Amino acid sequence: MANIKFGTDGWRAVVGKDFNETNVKTVIKSVGKYVYDNFGLSKKIIIGYDPRNMAFEFAEQSAKQLSEYGFEVLLSDKILPTPVLAFSAKFLNACAVMFTASHNPPEYLGIKFIPDYAGPATSDITDELVKNLNEDFESKGCGTYKKYDFAPDYFEHIEKLIDFEKIKNLKKNIIFDGLYAASIGWFDKLLDKYGIKFEGLHMWHDVNFGGGMPEPKPKYLKELIEKVKREENSVGFANDGDSDRFGVIDENGEYVSPNEIISILLIHLKKNKNYSGSLVKTVGASLLLDKTAEKCGVEVIETPVGFKHVGEAMRKFNPIIGGEESGGLSIQGHIPEKDGILANLLILEAMAYENKSLVELRKELYEFVGCKFYNDRIDKKLDNFDEVKPVLESYKNKTQIGDFKVKKTDTKDGVKLYFDDGCSWILVRPSGTEPLLRIYFESDSVEKLEYLKEKTK
Repeated sequence: MANIKFGTDGWRAVVGKDFNETNVKTVIKSVGKYVYDNFGLSKKIIIGYDPRNMAFEFAEQSAKQLSEYGFEVLLSDKILPTPVLAFSAKFLNACAVMFTASHNPPEYLGIKFIPDYAGPATSDITDELVKNLNEDFESKGCGTYKKYDFAPDYFEHIEKLIDFEKIKNLKKNIIFDGLYAASIGWFDKLLDKYGIKFEGLHMWHDVNFGGGMPEPKPKYLKELIEKVKREENSVGFANDGDSDRFGVIDENGEYVSPNEIISILLIHLKKNKNYSGSLVKTVGASLLLDKTAEKCGVEVIETPVGFKHVGEAMRKFNPIIGGEESGGLSIQGHIPEKDGILANLLILEAMAYENKSLVELRKELYEFVGCKFYNDRIDKKLDNFDEVKPVLESYKNKTQIGDFKVKKTDTKDGVKLYFDDGCSWILVRPSGTEPLLRIYFESDSVEKLEYLKEKTK
């Protein structure tokens, strides 16, 4: 066993190096022991995989291994998105193993363990999985494994959440960039089922993701952006490698940030669909969300950065919507795991209900909250982990940065300083995997933002 480290979203490594047959068997042994110790052999285990190199082969190997331990195992009969497997875990009362490296470079693969509550594994669970890596676990019976189609149940559930008939009446040219990723055959199939016309880009699976990155950010969506600009009245959608994140392009060819998407959807769900409850956001998300929630009369619940924290809060508080600034969200009545397919459909639904363009919805959002916010992030490399704590301590004690006086300090995840203008903050938090500080900035003007960045440097 070498270099198996569980991060915030499972274990990831380069295929053929650390991600090899021996290490995968060790991780799957750990999963088998965890499920057996906590639930016994009666708990089903379901397995899925994204389009990455060797994902199916490792998934099949793992299905056989877990069945030999004595479990009933269902292996997906096709490439599928992480949120589909997560939903299926809850629907079938099963534990799930997903082979994916999400938005990481193409040479990576990973294993994500999804408990039966359908959200990211919490720290106590991943701690037990890590402990199990060095424990023995042998056959406990004679299990079975078979191929399974997870699509019908997921589609039926999504059809209860989304008003496809409304979307059908939307006079909009929808362009879907498959990005060679897992949402191909899922997002497009739901649109097809309801006769919702769309144009497709990169609509086949490719282990190298077309030579790019399976990440729905502007620099990897250039073709989609150009197509949206070229074709009048168009709006663009994409997902990452395993479809838990989303990327949205408005009619002007501009990327709509996750903070803006979550805000627009909070308004839509409360106003048009009568949802009630709170908003869950991370400490790194924009004040735009707080301002939107305040205007909607909705309580804000803030968590550390990472969807496992958002998911945990969603299970506890049952909010209208929960999301993070990196492009993940879910809603009440769905699962406590991010779902990029659902996010894209909700934006189409919001446009259809309001009979407005995404450009108009964005404009109205800023009129509604009364100001605009600008964000940035700087990553600062340190020589070693020993340097992290003193830097955080120094920020914890700051009362001023430049002309900005500190009004409030928050330490739930790193150190966040709120300033006395009511619209500006910085967050300094450590990376969990390397001696690196991530420094987030936000203000209501570009000038203030640049000033804060300069003074922090």
